[in-house]
Amino acid sequence: MGFFVALAASSVAHAQSYADPAGSGVLVGAVNWLQGTLLGTVATTAAVIAIAVVGFMMLTGRINWRHGAVVIIGCFVLFGAASIVAGIRTAAGGM
Repeated sequence: MGFFVALAASSVAHAQSYADPAGSGVLVGAVNWLQGTLLGTVATTAAVIAIAVVGFMMLTGRINWRHGAVVIIGCFVLFGAASIVAGIRTAAGGM
């Protein structure tokens, strides 16, 4: 019994080595860092500044209200993308 468990575990580990090529851990780490940076403090600061500028321009009549709504909806989509995808996956069959 123990032999079969060891054989199954080694085949799973061997299959995993084919899925992740050598050196991909560094690339995945770099992409995750970039995503965390761009969706973290940097994106939050940029969104706050964009909404403040667009709101001021809407109040002074320099920009159409529809364009202001597009900026606000874009911020919701940017920060809610993970939740939107999770909801779509759940509705599609729990992938």
